[in-house]
Amino acid sequence: MEWFVAPDYWLSRLVFQRALAAIYLVAFLGAAVQFRALIGERGMLPVPRYVERVPFRRAPSVFHFRYSDRFFAAWAWAGVLVSAGLLAGVDGRVPLWGAMLLWLLPWVLYLSIVNVGQTWYAFGWESLLLEVGFLALFLGNDEVAPPIVVLFLMRWALFRVEFGAGLIKMRGDACWRKLTCLYYHHETQPMPGPLSWFFHHLPKPVHRVEVAANHVTQLAVPVLLFTPQPVATAAASLMILTQLWLVLSGNFSWLNWTTVALAVTAVDFSPLTGEKHFARTPLWYEVVVLAVAAFLLFLSYRPARNLLSRRQIMNYSFDPLHLVNTYGAFGSISRLRLEVVIEGTADPLPLADADWREYEFKGKPGDPRHWPRQFAPYHLRLDWLMWFAALSPGYARPWFGPLVERLLDSDPDTLRLLRRSPFPPDSPPRHIRARLFRYQYTSWHELRTTGACWKRTYVRDFLPPTHLGTAAGGNGLPD
Repeated sequence: MEWFVAPDYWLSRLVFQRALAAIYLVAFLGAAVQFRALIGERGMLPVPRYVERVPFRRAPSVFHFRYSDRFFAAWAWAGVLVSAGLLAGVDGRVPLWGAMLLWLLPWVLYLSIVNVGQTWYAFGWESLLLEVGFLALFLGNDEVAPPIVVLFLMRWALFRVEFGAGLIKMRGDACWRKLTCLYYHHETQPMPGPLSWFFHHLPKPVHRVEVAANHVTQLAVPVLLFTPQPVATAAASLMILTQLWLVLSGNFSWLNWTTVALAVTAVDFSPLTGEKHFARTPLWYEVVVLAVAAFLLFLSYRPARNLLSRRQIMNYSFDPLHLVNTYGAFGSISRLRLEVVIEGTADPLPLADADWREYEFKGKPGDPRHWPRQFAPYHLRLDWLMWFAALSPGYARPWFGPLVERLLDSDPDTLRLLRRSPFPPDSPPRHIRARLFRYQYTSWHELRTTGACWKRTYVRDFLPPTHLGTAAGGNGLPD
């Protein structure tokens, strides 16, 4: 059926598939490298303990049937290998049904990880990767032209990402309506990047223009995705440019890159590539795609209703398979940047004048002279959660005590998540404390004279001096 396919979008599909494979690769790599300290058998929030209290129907995962650190590592590294194969284009060298099975593999593998990842995986980009990854199963390979209905579902997902984020801002913090949120955001965002300091110091009128442009891109432009070409291409291109601007301004895991990949599927490259001919689409494939599309449109009812609701929620999955979700970010903006600084001492008594030494994280601000680095699309999960800990200590209670306990024990898996430990592995500290500091960007003059991009001011104690035996329960954490 000619109406079923859109042969002009073969290059859009190809670029999208390779980009998605690269994102999968990064996601699995991060899981393989970081899981032991976070959700491993001796992790801060162990998977075995989680699956004991959460039934399979609420969080489908292979780890309900079996868990060991060795098995999880094999599972995650298998995802790395499959993703690398898809990135290399293996799906184009097998029959259509084989390509669909190949794209099913990373989706199943990553779903099992996300559904036991608990708070470490409670981010919108996890659900977005799974939703988009599921749609990728039905895009086909070089044997057939891309199905129009799947391309439509890609645009529907992109619409919800952008429009949902725009609505949550307009319904949320007043600074979005006043166009002033970027006076603070580049300084207070979860994990600044190497250019965030410069973004923060742009003139305030530029910040206001940025916010106004964001509103246009997220609230007006997404509607144009469903218009004829070349308008839809122009809309998608504007979204891509906006997402790349966000990539430069901070570390937001693979959220921006997945959105870029989605937007590429709405770009018509045919004026540049010319016409390409495909074989007739198999009937079984058409039936499967149409049936799945009808099911996904049925599931879209609740996300669509959420967009219209005054009580809009963001980054929420309405089904345990993460097939159709709701998205959004930064409905409210912090005016102050608070950071938890963890320190240890080997002194027998944890007095105020003891030799307290600071632990350094890879991504989150610590040493005021340490310039932020670019990590995204790689996701430093502990660093991100430390930002939330500073905002809401109660949110961190389940895992912060276990983190301190593992630092007191010089747990090698935990120390590998850090940039630097001030203590040798064989000489752990006797006590650890955590203090809350306010961080501010330095001015141009302060940067030139001190070389520091941050200045910090002590606010209060976050966790009093703690030793082994009292740390695991997070004793002493404020509410």
